Amino acid sequence: MTGQQVRDIVTDCQFEGDMKFMEPMSRHTSLKIGGPSDIFAIPENFASLGRLHDYLQKNDIALFPLGSGTNILVKDGGIQGAVICFSSFRKIEPAGEDGEYAYLSVDSGTVLQRLVMHSREQGYAGVEGLAGIPGTVGGAIWGNAGSFGYEIKDVLVSVDMMGAEGRIQKVRAEDIGFGYRKSGILPTDLLLRAEIKLRKDKRDEVSARFENFLKAKREKQPIWESSAGCVFKNPEGLPAGKLIDEAGCKGMSIGDVAVSTIHANFFINRGKACAADFIRLMHEVAGRVSSTFGITLEPEIKIVGRDNGNG
Repeated sequence: MTGQQVRDIVTDCQFEGDMKFMEPMSRHTSLKIGGPSDIFAIPENFASLGRLHDYLQKNDIALFPLGSGTNILVKDGGIQGAVICFSSFRKIEPAGEDGEYAYLSVDSGTVLQRLVMHSREQGYAGVEGLAGIPGTVGGAIWGNAGSFGYEIKDVLVSVDMMGAEGRIQKVRAEDIGFGYRKSGILPTDLLLRAEIKLRKDKRDEVSARFENFLKAKREKQPIWESSAGCVFKNPEGLPAGKLIDEAGCKGMSIGDVAVSTIHANFFINRGKACAADFIRLMHEVAGRVSSTFGITLEPEIKIVGRDNGNG
């Protein structure tokens, strides 16, 4: 796809926002890794998003929704089709009260920590255990983000989604099919906003829990490094980081990708890492855990894109 074709898309679908051609995904992921996307679009509003969505569907152009790029590894060949970034959609609005509960309407592009901080300031309980988790609300819902016994599904009432056919529908949380670090939301579904239900609590108590959780996370995770969070899911009853550490993988590296010496389930980009080396290190670590403990680690990070631009 050429720059002229991108300009034609902007004109044909009356796109409002920012659209780029062959945009490096390394600029838009927390790992700072990733080849170019054919199209990188940031719609200004939901109407523009809808028109772009219709155009992409009619012209059989693949789309990939992106929040903050915090739990994904984009391959070195980049992403075919269009990446749609939701960074313009970040409203948090009150949506009513019901006795001891308060409801919020939250756009999917809202940074998750902004929701956590808003709840802390208001004295709303339910998401303080998500303190320190990067990414957006949409990404958190898609992957059922959680920590310290909290999961985003536990406070979710419903979501508004745009399906492959372009129709917006409200889906109840119980119909989404949540599991451990996953949901039933399809790659072709665009999550627009969510309704969140939080319990009213004392502001100082919510704040104290938040501070304790954040302190614990800072002590045990390299949250200041370029990473994508946990690379592997925890097998039932076992921390993946502990297994990786005990298999002798802490500090292991391939190229500029290294297993963190702080938390072994975090892989760090030490400067000029590439996706191919990241994947090789994943295979090496998983292999050592398998041979040592007979346990197969399942990736938590989502790997997307094409190898060397060839699909």
